[in-house]
Amino acid sequence: MAEVAAAPSSLTLTLGELASLVGGHLSGDGKFEIKGVSPLATAVPDQIALLVAARYRDDVPASHAGALLVAAELEKGLDDTRPRVVVGDPHAALIPLLEFFHPEPSARAGVHPTAVLERGLRLGAEVEVGPHAVLGEGAEVGDRVRVGAHAVVGRGCRIGADSVLHSQVTLYSGAVVGQRVILHSGARIGADGFGYASSGEGQLKVPQVGGCIVEDDVEIGANACVDRGSIGDTVIGRGSKLDNLVHVAHNVRIGPHCTLTALVGIAGSTRVGAGVMFGGQSGVIGHLSIGDGARVGAKAAVFQDVPAGSTVVGIPASEHRPMMRAFSLFPRLPEVFRRLRVLEDSGRTAGLPPPGG
Repeated sequence: MAEVAAAPSSLTLTLGELASLVGGHLSGDGKFEIKGVSPLATAVPDQIALLVAARYRDDVPASHAGALLVAAELEKGLDDTRPRVVVGDPHAALIPLLEFFHPEPSARAGVHPTAVLERGLRLGAEVEVGPHAVLGEGAEVGDRVRVGAHAVVGRGCRIGADSVLHSQVTLYSGAVVGQRVILHSGARIGADGFGYASSGEGQLKVPQVGGCIVEDDVEIGANACVDRGSIGDTVIGRGSKLDNLVHVAHNVRIGPHCTLTALVGIAGSTRVGAGVMFGGQSGVIGHLSIGDGARVGAKAAVFQDVPAGSTVVGIPASEHRPMMRAFSLFPRLPEVFRRLRVLEDSGRTAGLPPPGG
């Protein structure tokens, strides 16, 4: 079978235009043309490469990039004659560059003939529905929403304008998704919470009849799960970002602009404030409160409330600075134990009672 060749990109910026786009300071030929952005190691002469951290400085001489995008703190002492654009935050500068050189494909408005549309469904303008997608009875889909192949939108769901459901996303019945939300492949929104009551006959399922609300501008990664509430709602606050394989249990309320990196687990009925950050594989038991602006380190296990603005690490999670001091002592424990044994042996030789005796 013949392959379909990708159309070559014709997008080009002069360095002067690029500097204006990212709000940077240009040093060198402003008419030099740039056709892409790339890491130092793989850049070619018509691309600009990033120097974002000191540890990459040694990679600059061997790079074939035609120009450099340099963090302001790294410009001093940079011995390179290529033109450069200097910015305060290279990661932020990347956003308009990537949006220019790699624009999102326009939605192809229309419904694929294999899609299933149930009665009472309301579709907004310019909606795209992919192959074998299922849109349930009474669901409401806003303008310019994109529903990928094999995605399932349950009965009575609501999806706000400009949201994207990638392939194989599932919205359980009644789930509410705001505007400009991105749900990656395999995300499950509104599944039953893990609620059971013990009895002599085993575990009895407690019906999960609450809602699941994903507010505006949220992004949820691949195979992440957000359970519906048991009798209230589970809420993901506006602008929050959930990485792949995150699990948010029933009745959790996550505030605006939080960040949950891969494999984070939040147990039921926990309240998370605004702007909280969770490191990878960290977890929180149920019915706790995590204050605004708190930071939870990678693999931390949180068993008690976390005050606003604090940083906790470790198992069990504790305040960062005392915990780091404790960590610094761990390598010295064998030597301390050896010296203690010497002292005890000396005490016994001198006829002294053992400690605690």
